[in-house]
Amino acid sequence: MQQADDFLAEVKVLANVLEPLSDSDFDTPTLFKSWTINDVVGHLHMFDVASLLTLEGREKFTDFFGRIATQLQQGKTLLEAQYPWLGDLRGRALFLAWRDTADKVAQAYANTDPKLRVAWAGPDMSALSAITARQMETWAHGQEVFDALGQERPESDRIRNICHLGVNTFGWTFINRKLPVPDPAPYVRLTAPSGAIWQWNNPQETNKVEGSAVEFAQVVAQVRSFADSALLATYGPARDWMEIAQCFAGPPENPPTKGARHRV
Repeated sequence: MQQADDFLAEVKVLANVLEPLSDSDFDTPTLFKSWTINDVVGHLHMFDVASLLTLEGREKFTDFFGRIATQLQQGKTLLEAQYPWLGDLRGRALFLAWRDTADKVAQAYANTDPKLRVAWAGPDMSALSAITARQMETWAHGQEVFDALGQERPESDRIRNICHLGVNTFGWTFINRKLPVPDPAPYVRLTAPSGAIWQWNNPQETNKVEGSAVEFAQVVAQVRSFADSALLATYGPARDWMEIAQCFAGPPENPPTKGARHRV
């Protein structure tokens, strides 16, 4: 699967900015819920492990994620749930463990049938969707690391996978909030980092989203507020969507407020 290569490329971009950091640098807080860089890398590492286990079968995944789910049901946050599993793994040691696991994830999914159904925290999904979700999460959480370190991330056209995921979760965004799904879905026209034009759904002058593919991905992954973007969204379903867009699984999350997420 090309998406497995895209996932690994995303991992390498984040690894390049993490490589020079000292153990103490990993304690740097980010603008995402005050998570530290340690928290971010630990989160990615834990779910990369989960993505390997789900390829081995539902029982392996359920055994691993079931303990996390139980803690969440007890009122703990996802961050609190990851540390009993991580133990004392922090800093450079955590970074190296994450890199090793991410390499294994890329190799495993590259050799997997894209249509294979795998278990996850939400509904089952295809292996293709699973590795695309890993790319999205690595890219999205990577943004808070780049922001915290005051660096601008180099982007590429592999971001199309994340944009496609964002378009495909239009209905999910509303269903997840128990809201009626507008019909038809908005026309989406985005400009890729290369300058290419990407389009989804039927053209509609009064129901569309247009602009930068990177900004669209940032909004649907909730790493930037729609109000901080230059995206153009017509009033009605298109703007309603952009103001609550959520391309990831889990309960409804409110997007960041204007100015809340930015490069330091």
